[in-house]
Formats: sequence, C-alpha cells, structure tokens
Amino acid sequence: VIIGKDTKIWHFSHIQSGAIIGRGCSHGQNVNIGNNVKIGNNVKIQNNVSVYEGVELQDYVFCGPSMVFTNIKIPRSEFPQNKSIKYKKTLVKKSASIGANATILCGITIGRYAFIGAGTVVLEDIPDFALVVGNPGRIIGWVNEKGDPLAFDSNGKSQCGRFNYDGTKVILLEDN
Repeated sequence: VIIGKDTKIWHFSHIQSGAIIGRGCSHGQNVNIGNNVKIGNNVKIQNNVSVYEGVELQDYVFCGPSMVFTNIKIPRSEFPQNKSIKYKKTLVKKSASIGANATILCGITIGRYAFIGAGTVVLEDIPDFALVVGNPGRIIGWVNEKGDPLAFDSNGKSQCGRFNYDGTKVILLEDN
C-alpha cells in the first residue's frame, strides 16, 4: 500500500494490498479501499464507503456518505467472481462529486466536475459538468467547476462566457 503525505484515514477503515492513495486525502470512518485501487490527490471519501477493486478516483473527487460503487455486473453468491479479471472498470474523473447514498454501477465513467445528487442511481456514463439526479440517473442541468448551475443562451454560450453547450454536452472553452 502507498499512502500519500498528509492523508487522513479514520478509525475502523481498511486499506487492502496494492492500493495507492494520493496526498492530502481524507477517508472517514468505516471506509474500505479494495486491492489495487488507485485514488488521486485531495480526494474526500465520507463515512461508510467501499471503493472496490476496479474503481479509480482521480484528483479532488468527493464521495458522499454511504454512497456505493459496484464492480461486478451480475453478482452471484453461488458462482464467485472474486478475480481481478472479472471486475468492470469504473473511472471517476477529476473533481466529480457523488452525493450521499448514490449508487454507481460498474463499468461507468463519470466526467470531470460532474455532480451526482444524493440517492442517484447511475447506470451509464456521465459527461463532464453534468448535474445528474434520480433513479435511474438523468441529466437535469449543467454545473461549473464550483458546482454552480450553468445557464446558456440561444447560441449555446454560458452566462460567464467560459462554456458552450452543443445540445448534448458542455465544453469548457479553455480546453480547446
């Protein structure tokens, strides 16, 4: 296990072999980090979250209390699938936030700065800057890096002029 400088891990938590945790992270009580999980810098994982093998969290990700990751599409107790090759990869990109009690189906990518509301069930990839709620999760709007709602004019330009909306996704103009 590799744990970065200034990372805090609270009591009753488990870090399994091969895990890499970046610097400046905070992991609440009763957090489980699975084998070979990679967690970036400044990630905050609240109480009662398990980050299973196959999940990667990039820098500045926020995982709310009791949110759930999965790593097997069709779990069966009778037919164990406890080998790394069976796990579906899940990627949570930089600065995404996942609310309390949300569930993330395995094999999903959550885009940069996306905001997943409390209790949401995510069944498909989420684009950058999307605001997602419900069961199943659906995009109800768009947010900026701070999580503030974005509004767009008829030309798809944001009120701050830093974002464009093409009808399906938001583009941060500085990325181009």
